[in-house]
Amino acid sequence: MTQQHKYVGMWVTKDGYIRHELLPNGRYDEARGKKKSAYQGRYEVSGDHIDYWDDTGFTADGDFKDDVLYHAGMILYRE
Repeated sequence: MTQQHKYVGMWVTKDGYIRHELLPNGRYDEARGKKKSAYQGRYEVSGDHIDYWDDTGFTADGDFKDDVLYHAGMILYRE
């Protein structure tokens, strides 16, 4: 499944510690600090809302506003 939306790409916290890549195949890969692929799973975007299903079983969601991603208490900016 290919996700056709404007939010595909890398999103990072201001300090660069969390790097969240939304891939065009509907998967995401999140790095934390020096740990690559700390979390991986699938996602779906509907409008400006995103839902996540991590491979380990937990779920999360977020919203895009003014080219900023608000997700699970974090603020991520497009890289």
